[in-house]
Amino acid sequence: MLRQRQRFLILALITIVLAFSTGDRATLSVAGAGMSKELGLTPVQMGWLFSSFAWAYVLAHIPAGWLVDKLGAKRTVLGGLVLWSVCTMFMGAAGWFSAVFVALLMLRFLLGTFEAPVGPASGRVIAAWFPSQERGVAGAIFNSAQYLSLAVFTPLMGWLDHMFGWAHVFSVMGALGLLLALLWWRMYQVPSEHPKLTPEEFELMRSGGALVDLPARGNADTAAQRKAKDPDAPGILDLFKSRMLSGIFLAQYCITAITWFFVSWFPTYLVKERHMNILTAGFVASVPAVAGCIGGVLTGFVSDWLLKRTGSLTTARKVPITIGLLLTAAMIGCNYVDTDWVVVALMSLAFFGKGFGSLGWTVVADTAPKSMIGLTGGVFNAIGNTAGITTPVVIGYILGATGSFHEALVFVGLHGVVAVASYWLLVGRIERFEPKRGASKSNSVPAPVKV
Repeated sequence: MLRQRQRFLILALITIVLAFSTGDRATLSVAGAGMSKELGLTPVQMGWLFSSFAWAYVLAHIPAGWLVDKLGAKRTVLGGLVLWSVCTMFMGAAGWFSAVFVALLMLRFLLGTFEAPVGPASGRVIAAWFPSQERGVAGAIFNSAQYLSLAVFTPLMGWLDHMFGWAHVFSVMGALGLLLALLWWRMYQVPSEHPKLTPEEFELMRSGGALVDLPARGNADTAAQRKAKDPDAPGILDLFKSRMLSGIFLAQYCITAITWFFVSWFPTYLVKERHMNILTAGFVASVPAVAGCIGGVLTGFVSDWLLKRTGSLTTARKVPITIGLLLTAAMIGCNYVDTDWVVVALMSLAFFGKGFGSLGWTVVADTAPKSMIGLTGGVFNAIGNTAGITTPVVIGYILGATGSFHEALVFVGLHGVVAVASYWLLVGRIERFEPKRGASKSNSVPAPVKV
């Protein structure tokens, strides 16, 4: 019954927020061909524009995670949505500025800053609303938003660019984001304050390990305040003392490098390397995104099915991650084929694999210390998105030096192999990390878990 499925309505809401976040950061990839031609931007400058978002996104994530724990998900996401939508709209007016490149750098930097709370907030939302045995599906559906976003918004943005010009890509996406901010403010509540959450659903969530008592407005302290109250309280450096978490963070960097190729250079690859027009490229780029969405949703069901069959959280998370990320290397095969439909098929297989292997936010919900879920999510996403700093710039320099995407596809495709190695060689057993002395460790699964 719908009244006992409120957690899935909340999941849909946070998934839509992530979809818009991904769509707004991808506006430049669609508008980039027309914008660079009209404004005289070089491939290296475009690489730095793609990268400037990630610089801010990375730097803002740790303070954003603390802010989420302090103010709660509702307030931080609302503020971020409003501000990043305004920045997106201003990018459409970049031609009005005399120093166009500098203005775009600043706007992309601000966009990355204001989008930073989405990741930490989502980790808090999933941990609060979903029991352990449903987090695989919840995390996978949430993560699929990035693929759904590209599948839906890339054709829309390509059409806007083709019909009205590149500036309208930014103005329309920004306006839609402001409307979403109103919807978020009206609909989101924490479990303890949600007016439509039944006692039966609340108990189902609580007994399954959902952190239903997380307050709407957190009470996160600074590291110094936590240590003053409790000398054994965990701090941010404690996260890096965990080999498990360090391996998860490294793997996320590699996974995000693959994502950043698709949200930055992929439409340009189709236009310049495969000689498609922007309208065709917009629709073609949505095909791998659909495949990624299918893989991203399917992996949650597979992971939770494995958890029920084996009782092992480690097996349930690692097996789909391994299978999926090994498939991402299929994009390297595009260097050896000339037929466009084969290229699209290989890119779709790679993006399907990337989606199937992306259980990172589920793993964060499984492993983050209970007192630091937002902060752990911030560190996780910050480290992951350093790939957004390096990947677009490296590809830009590769293109500048070689004039071809061949080496760029090899560079991106090998990241999945490194991520798999990190999960098997560094991560080890997947369980809740509690660094405080004397605290018991658990896998956050109600029943005994085998490894």
